[in-house]
Amino acid sequence: MSSLKYIDELAKNREISAYKLEKILADDECNEYLFALANATRKQYAKSEVHLKALIEISNICQKECFYCGLRKPNKELKRYKMSAYEIIGYAKQAASSGYKTIVLQSGESQAFSDELMCEILREIKNTGMQITLSLGEKSYKQYLMYKDAGADRYLLRIETTNKALYKKFHPNMSLKNRIKCLVNLKNLGYETGSGLLIGLPGYTYKIMAKDLLFLKKYDFDMVGIGPFIPSKNTPLSNEKVANIKLVLKANAITRLMLVDINIPATTALESIDRQNGRKMALLSGANVIMPSITSGKYHELYSLYPGKFRLDMSVENTYKNFNDMLFDIGEKVSLSNGNSLRYNERMGL
Repeated sequence: MSSLKYIDELAKNREISAYKLEKILADDECNEYLFALANATRKQYAKSEVHLKALIEISNICQKECFYCGLRKPNKELKRYKMSAYEIIGYAKQAASSGYKTIVLQSGESQAFSDELMCEILREIKNTGMQITLSLGEKSYKQYLMYKDAGADRYLLRIETTNKALYKKFHPNMSLKNRIKCLVNLKNLGYETGSGLLIGLPGYTYKIMAKDLLFLKKYDFDMVGIGPFIPSKNTPLSNEKVANIKLVLKANAITRLMLVDINIPATTALESIDRQNGRKMALLSGANVIMPSITSGKYHELYSLYPGKFRLDMSVENTYKNFNDMLFDIGEKVSLSNGNSLRYNERMGL
């Protein structure tokens, strides 16, 4: 039976059962209809504008052992690095002068940067007038508060999956309960809070995926990043299969229909799988954010979450221009706003 009626129900009510979500996920005959509806919804709320946010990968040092990630602590083949405050602030200033409205600081989960140093970096970047997104992993409530007071505006902490068995299997010595606690703390502190999923892990089913998507709806996030599993060398999952890109696009589209006014990045991993069309397909199925890496080659190659990570070998300014031109070609334009999601602005009365 066609799942078109379930898609229409979701688009109308913004609510749906796990059972019906499973049917949509399993039915590839409805894909184009689902993508078109999500794209129309994005345009209704985002007005054919896409946020460009400059990503700086500040360190690949990580204390976690996640089975799927090339940065995992047991990977002894990886040369580790930590940028200096001078380098990070320099990249941020280049981004600001090139037209970016948001800087994203991403790293492995560690204490490579002291809280005092991180706060100094945040205060300096804030002086450029840009919004700051952090993706530094699990921290304490006190640390999140310090970063917020120093100028951080947003925080991205992907849940990856809410299935207890899979989470425990692929995240040794980590706690799903604590991950959720961190997300709740971030929301309570007034961050524009983002989470997300990793689609296609071994053992991942439509049933698990449906529940994961409903988790995103339940917690009413402002940002959602959904990426494909890509096997990385020197990890326990190095011989597994790459995720189905269509399933990632379906997750993007369903998320857009459930949470119509949030920000959804077209993740770099999609373009790593499909160099020609990955990001474009994501934008045409509900995404409205692009986060190009502006990290220089010597560091970018070492930030190896997965193999073949897409990067443009260009200056910060030309990277911005490249994506501006790409968006123009598909009838979109770069947003000149500060990059907040409409949902966050409404909730905060901005």
